[in-house]
Amino acid sequence: GEGEVKIEMQFMADIYLPCEACGSKRFKQQVLDVTYQDKNVSDILDMTIDQAVEFFVKEPKIMAKLQPLVDVGLGYVHLGQSSNTLSGGEAQRIKLASFLIKGNNAQKAVFIFDEPTTGLHFHDIKKLLKALNTLIEQGSTVIVIEHNMDMIKCADWVIDIGPEGGDKGGNVVFEGKPEDLQHVAESYTGQYLKTHLA
Repeated sequence: GEGEVKIEMQFMADIYLPCEACGSKRFKQQVLDVTYQDKNVSDILDMTIDQAVEFFVKEPKIMAKLQPLVDVGLGYVHLGQSSNTLSGGEAQRIKLASFLIKGNNAQKAVFIFDEPTTGLHFHDIKKLLKALNTLIEQGSTVIVIEHNMDMIKCADWVIDIGPEGGDKGGNVVFEGKPEDLQHVAESYTGQYLKTHLA
């Protein structure tokens, strides 16, 4: 069902070869013969989420599942992409999207994210912020551990721990609104935040 065959190499990394039986399509021919708008299941699984949104635009039930994935910046991921190929951040955002799909029916929860903006383009950070705000609007609490100033300046409440790292840190330097943090001389975060709030 994966479209590839795993060859275990014992002391070396495993090798994955295309499945000869299905031609890497993952399905038997009788399944591939079934189409929807001239696409079979293999063609659909090869689509990115962005492409699938265009393809299924007139299917509200499918769109309700796809749109939250786009909203958290995962439009480039392929529908059939194996979960073990996702980065930690991508996996985190898929979990986030699953809560967005539930909407107001979701049980209220506390979400803790550890540096969710790592490796994200600023455009994707904006999408992530919008998704986090949606969780808050649905009644959940969001706690973020972050160094990204664009994320920090959007927080309702900031706790700055420092002033340094290691033995010279671990103290609460500031607790309050982001706009007040910029006035705390001992806070390196506050000094960097000044330029982002200006």
